[in-house]
Amino acid sequence: MKKKSLGFLIIAFLMLLLAACGSGNGSGEETEDSNADGGNSSEGTEEQYKIGILAPEVTHGWVAAVAYHAEERVKELGDQVDYQIQTSSNAEQMTSQLDDLTTWGADAIVAFPQWEGMEVPIQNAIDSGITVVNFDIAIDVEGVYRVAGDNEDMGVQGANYIADKIGEEGNVVVLEVPSSGSVSELRTKGFEETIAEIAPDMNVMTYATEFTREDGLADFADILTSVENIDAVYSIDDETSVGVLQAIQEAGRTDIQVVTGGGGMQEYFEMMPENEDIWIQSALYSPVMVKDAVDIAIDVLNGEDVAEETIIPTTVVDRDNYEEFLDENSPY
Repeated sequence: MKKKSLGFLIIAFLMLLLAACGSGNGSGEETEDSNADGGNSSEGTEEQYKIGILAPEVTHGWVAAVAYHAEERVKELGDQVDYQIQTSSNAEQMTSQLDDLTTWGADAIVAFPQWEGMEVPIQNAIDSGITVVNFDIAIDVEGVYRVAGDNEDMGVQGANYIADKIGEEGNVVVLEVPSSGSVSELRTKGFEETIAEIAPDMNVMTYATEFTREDGLADFADILTSVENIDAVYSIDDETSVGVLQAIQEAGRTDIQVVTGGGGMQEYFEMMPENEDIWIQSALYSPVMVKDAVDIAIDVLNGEDVAEETIIPTTVVDRDNYEEFLDENSPY
């Protein structure tokens, strides 16, 4: 009996030892799996969204500021989002980037498509289940959200401002930017329709330019050589207007009483009090609005009820109120 009892004790001891060893290995494997999962499926990460930002390559300070503020916003959201920012120089490149973001698994894309031909690829992204929020540009796509300033109202405000400063008669040069699509069309439309209503005797002359100070300088210098008297300039962009003001100064012209702009450029704001003989105006269309586009993408993903279009009202800035809009940290 003693030998049998001893045998049972030895067997029991061995079984306990094996169980302990098995328990140790299982615990180790579980810890390893938990650590692996913990980095990818924690509570915070379960709510994490993949956000893609598509912007044009920087050809303009305002465009640079859009990408800057978009990235600032996704950084501010911290662990709530994983993000990619890509820039492109044409519709084909942006289309390829849309495909890349789809493959990456983007939940939402904030897009700033400045070229024609983006309707089909954006529609395809939406049809695949991706939330798309267009910043600024209006395109004919079903299911796209949009955040923008009021381009047409900027033209309305420009017309009212010029008529207020020079009266109902005079020579006004309109600087449109056909390459910018609906942006130029709407701002010019708002101006032309309003000036025709409030100052039908105004002589309006329209020329094409681009959204750069270099083009504003070169194109307006040519205009100054062919037009003897100009009372006001309806420019739709602050950068262009900086070039216009340089051309006026270099030509020594004193006839121009008003130069408008659009965007919200710090350098342009600072020129307002320095030019006492010219009323310099900007219809504020701040690149900071892109943060609203990011927030709307998150709201949609969270299941909130969001309007398809969010239009931010126009604010007029000139020498009387420019100090309220100075921001030394702004990249534009």
